[in-house]
Amino acid sequence: MLTKRIIPCLDVRNKRVTKGIKFQNNVDIGDPIELALEYSNGGCDELVFYDITASAEQRKIDLEMVKEIAKAIRIPFSVGGGISTLDDMYEVLYAGSEKVSINSLAVKNPAIIAEGAKIFGSQCIVLGMDPVSTTDRVKYPSGYEITIRGFREHTGLDALEWAKKAENLGAGEIVVNSVDADGTREGYELNLTRIISENVRIPVVASGGGGIPQHLVEVFTKAKADAAIIASMIHTGDYSIARIKEEVGKAGIPVREKW
Repeated sequence: MLTKRIIPCLDVRNKRVTKGIKFQNNVDIGDPIELALEYSNGGCDELVFYDITASAEQRKIDLEMVKEIAKAIRIPFSVGGGISTLDDMYEVLYAGSEKVSINSLAVKNPAIIAEGAKIFGSQCIVLGMDPVSTTDRVKYPSGYEITIRGFREHTGLDALEWAKKAENLGAGEIVVNSVDADGTREGYELNLTRIISENVRIPVVASGGGGIPQHLVEVFTKAKADAAIIASMIHTGDYSIARIKEEVGKAGIPVREKW
């Protein structure tokens, strides 16, 4: 079994890290630079930084913050939010990010996946998706519909079909963020993650719902995720990254030592 990655997520609004439940009622967590450094030093494998209101506010991502994070840490990190063009991708990568995460943009303009992969390499292009469960199995065979703009807009796209299309276009990784599980700390959406993992050949990152180390064990084994994003369980101080890795390792799942 390949080493599994554990990835803290920083959802940033107005230069502060925030966290909500199902994309609502966000509370202030702290300074993104300080948290990035803390988690990096704590042993995380990668970091994800989302400018969560950039797309809705129709503005560019906060490049200065991307640069500050790049200066503070020595691990790979991915950036998403407010990326609208290939030039935006270039600016984010030039600012120090290893990967660019696109979500709403990819749905509106799928060709940007192929264009980005051709110029920067597939390893730099991450598809972020925010699926929500649905009972309409005729229109959505997987049982999940893709939403965009922070769950503000339904797209009519089936989650599995969209994942396959993104892979074919050149995406190098898919982050599956369950809207239904987001911030609940009740466990990842195993069925959704498994459906995507079993039907694409690129790495799948589970996101939304992590609350205890056992949840990571389950998503790695039962849902076959390659990596798991965590937020609330470390933002609150309930768990350290070291403890999470220790518990996951005890379950026989290989995790990486500190960089």
